[in-house]
Amino acid sequence: MNPNEISAPPVARSRFATASELLSSMRFAISLLCIISIATIIGTVLKQNEPMGNYINQFGPFWSEVFGKIDLYGVYSAWWFLLILGFLVASTSLCLWRNTPKMLKDMRSWREQVRESSLRHFHEHEVWHSTQPQGELLQQAQSVLQQQGYKVKQVEKEDGAQLLVAKRGAANKYGYIFAHLSIIVISIGGLLDSDLGIRMQIWFNGKQPYGGSGLIAKIPEQHRLPLSNPTFRGNTMIPEGASSNAAIIPMQNGVLIQDLPFVIELKKFHIDFYSTGMPKLFASDVVIHDAQLQKPLSATIKVNEPLIYRGYAMYQSSFEDGGSKLKLRAWNMQGGESRQFAMDGEIGTSSQLSRAGSHEAEYTIEWNGFRPFNVENMQGNDVRAVNGNKDLGQQLLGKIETLSGSAAKGTNTKNLKNVGPSVQYKLRDKTGQAREFHNYMQPVEIDGQSFYLAGVRDNPNDAFSYLRIPVDEQHGVGEWMRLRAALNNEEMRVQAAQRYALRAFPQGSRPDADKVRAQLQDSALKSLGIFAGGAGPDKPGGMVAVAQFLQRLPQEEQGKAADIFMKMLQGSLWDLWQVARQKDGLPELESHEKYARYLQHAANALSDNAFYAAPVYLQLDEFKEIKASVLQITRAPGKSVVYLGFLLLTLGVFAMLYIRERRLWLWLKPQEGGQELLLAMSSQRKTFEFVQEFERIKQQLRSMPEAALEKANESQ
Repeated sequence: MNPNEISAPPVARSRFATASELLSSMRFAISLLCIISIATIIGTVLKQNEPMGNYINQFGPFWSEVFGKIDLYGVYSAWWFLLILGFLVASTSLCLWRNTPKMLKDMRSWREQVRESSLRHFHEHEVWHSTQPQGELLQQAQSVLQQQGYKVKQVEKEDGAQLLVAKRGAANKYGYIFAHLSIIVISIGGLLDSDLGIRMQIWFNGKQPYGGSGLIAKIPEQHRLPLSNPTFRGNTMIPEGASSNAAIIPMQNGVLIQDLPFVIELKKFHIDFYSTGMPKLFASDVVIHDAQLQKPLSATIKVNEPLIYRGYAMYQSSFEDGGSKLKLRAWNMQGGESRQFAMDGEIGTSSQLSRAGSHEAEYTIEWNGFRPFNVENMQGNDVRAVNGNKDLGQQLLGKIETLSGSAAKGTNTKNLKNVGPSVQYKLRDKTGQAREFHNYMQPVEIDGQSFYLAGVRDNPNDAFSYLRIPVDEQHGVGEWMRLRAALNNEEMRVQAAQRYALRAFPQGSRPDADKVRAQLQDSALKSLGIFAGGAGPDKPGGMVAVAQFLQRLPQEEQGKAADIFMKMLQGSLWDLWQVARQKDGLPELESHEKYARYLQHAANALSDNAFYAAPVYLQLDEFKEIKASVLQITRAPGKSVVYLGFLLLTLGVFAMLYIRERRLWLWLKPQEGGQELLLAMSSQRKTFEFVQEFERIKQQLRSMPEAALEKANESQ
């Protein structure tokens, strides 16, 4: 026989034993727990299951793809996280399998095989002598120990010696068993409530996330999960008066549709707000329609008060707009015509927008947000300017701090003000490029002047910057729109320059009035042209163009030239305004401080309009709000398992911390003239209370003969 064949099996068993020992070791389990803790931190800090575009904007194309490959956007359902949980269950189970029998055996054992010499080496031990008979001493000692809560066993030793073995707190070892068992139970509950079942359906049943749009009822079967799906966590948004029988489960590259065995109808959505604008209470009055019910089930779902039905838990998650109806007025913001037209919108849908004179839609308006009121912090009135530059002398706009959610905490409510409804939308061109806009319906008073705020941003992660349009005497934006169109009309600029020059040098005011007037007219026309700007980013208008023009002059002349230029611009803008009014059949305005102040604010807005860069300004006129409730629907069979695990963990920690195991031995050995008593005591943790207990028991046992003698004397 080949000797190698004989030695092979022991090697295999040795490797298995080594692997088993490593898997069940404490260092392996602690390593797994450390990895799980790090993964949990990542899952807490990094928002999970967000659209991929959000991660690309945050980390860039390269790192967003790297993080996606290792499933950092869905940590708790990542294959490696579930694998670690599986190893943790296996490690803890093997550890219990190996050590529980030993612990149970040790709990039952009395350790009566101890030697006398070993007891004399215990740190807590005491030796004394007694003249009392051995039987009386044993009886009295057993009574003392039982009164202290110890279980006692008497063992006969050699040479007539007797040993009392006592133990207390053996249930301490249940703490270690329960604590380890709780890790297994909690991990199994976590695995049951993970999306492992959903992943298995994707791997083996051909299910695929859906990345398109459309009605939920028309989504194909390969994107829908069956009613038998044991666990999931999804959301459903239901407008008032509508119903839903499906939940949407977000995935990294789309969504899956989870069909429900019943229909949820939203009768009414309730919401109350604090003065800060933070939601105080929101709840949904729902009706459950199910063939298994004799009549529909009515219930109210509140925050932290879910509705549990047929194993499905329905939580009040949040609220959204359910498709509010909007009526708006669209003002033309480009070219030399002041044109307006009515427009309808519905939140959650899109509308087509064409330029003036064009029959082809050049823009798509995506209506994505409506708020019936906005509570703002108006302290400081520091609103972010659309040009982002405050060095041009344009302390125009700043940032309005919208107070919602946790941002409202700690806010000085004296500075809060409800500034009314607002609409939010995206304007997308034919190339797919989009900018987002946020317009308030009502004017906002800033520094004693009322303005309509029109917000814009290029990136969803950026804050809105606002164009401030001054409110005219008709409480609208008509005058500013008229002036904007006139500024972009070359013919009207010429008329305004003529009027300005004629006002400065009337006929016959001086001998060379005609020549000077012609020069002033040319300068005024040039200043209006510079301020109006031209088409394209290389020909900006407003204060940017003025600054660029002045920078061409020698530095020592720039200050004086700036004063002259601004006075000329302000005067020619006044005449441009009057020309525009005259064209529309309106009377000229008399020179007044309030009109001068309005013109200054209007000029500031005209300067920033180049940065607003929108084909239209959409002014909200009317609305019909439709609320929608967002319910989170879960099916979590592992929840009860996790609760059991936490109960076991609580019992285990309590047993380990508050139950102390103590072992006690009392050795009675006959000697000439009496008995020698040897007391020894041990515990897993030597604490101050343990030392005190040993001293107390020692004193009670040493006083047994005296106590017995006093009792005998009293009886005589």
